[in-house]
Parts: sequence; C-alpha cells; structure tokens
Amino acid sequence: MTNVLIVYASQYGSTKKMAKTIALGAKEEGAEVTLKMAPETTTEDLIKADGIIFGSPVHMGSMDWQMKKFIDEVCSKLWMENKLNGKVGAVFATGSGFGNAGGGCELTMLSMLNNLVELGLLFIPLPKNTPGYADAGLQWGPYGRSMGPNMEQTGLTDEQLEAARHHGKHVARAAKLIKGQPLFS
Repeated sequence: MTNVLIVYASQYGSTKKMAKTIALGAKEEGAEVTLKMAPETTTEDLIKADGIIFGSPVHMGSMDWQMKKFIDEVCSKLWMENKLNGKVGAVFATGSGFGNAGGGCELTMLSMLNNLVELGLLFIPLPKNTPGYADAGLQWGPYGRSMGPNMEQTGLTDEQLEAARHHGKHVARAAKLIKGQPLFS
C-alpha cells in the first residue's frame, strides 16, 4: 500500500481543514494517509512515507514557525543521510491577509518547496486543469484564503477544498507509481 504523510501547522483551523481534504483525495486513490502536526512528526514518519505533503498557514509572508522548526530539527537529519531521495512531495498553504492569494501563499509554498527538493523529493505540482484551480490554485499547489479582500472572515470555499482534494489524489497516484523505484543512488 502507498503511504502518504501530510505534515502541517494550523493556528485557526483552515490549514487543518485543507490537510484533511487532501487526505480524503489521497484515500480515494487507495493510499494509507497519516496526518500529523509538525511538532508531532518524527523521522520515522517521513521514512515510512512514499509521498510527503507539507502545509502551512502564512505568517508574515512565510511558513509557520512550527513548520520551519520541524524542517530544521527533523528533516535536516534525513537530508544529511539522503533518506528521502526519490519520494514524492507536494505543498499547500492557507492565508488570510491582503492580496488575492491570501497575502503570501505563493511565498509560503515556495519556501516549503525549497526544503522538499533539498531533501531529494520529486515535486508534484498542481496542474492548471485541476478542478478548483481557477479559484484556489497555483502551479505549486492549492491554497485557501479564509478572509475576503477587506479582511472579513469567509472561511474556505468549496472550490478551494475541491482543488485540495484533487491535489491529494495527484500525490497519491504519483507516489504509487514511484514507490520502490531506485531513482537515486
């Protein structure tokens, strides 16, 4: 069975909601999914996974400090040992600030993506024909915006969650195809 690990941080619940929706999509493809908050994720969780998805809310234009701490303290050890080379990886983000992409979602996804590729993962993007992409997609991954343009609470939309669900499906499919293949030595 293909194992997908979703590692995320969430302060107000939007990122957690997207993580759960991504997990539903991966499960639709037959994957076994583990959802973990960043502080609870171990090296063993990462090594066991065939696909790894990082998710974070935007904080001052970048990823949440808990995700960064997880990457620095847990992932860096695996990087030194090349333990994650050849697995698949993906990202998603939520934001609520000014700007149509939630005030920093793209930068947040790029900062997490940088860490995934440093770890040797094969990046799975979000194709532009993904359902919900027009309202909640960037080529890097899906994003959710939980506030409107005037900073009013709106919550995540159905389109944002639809893009997230399909992202989970894409990652699970790719992880299944890549699993066990000796890509790097």
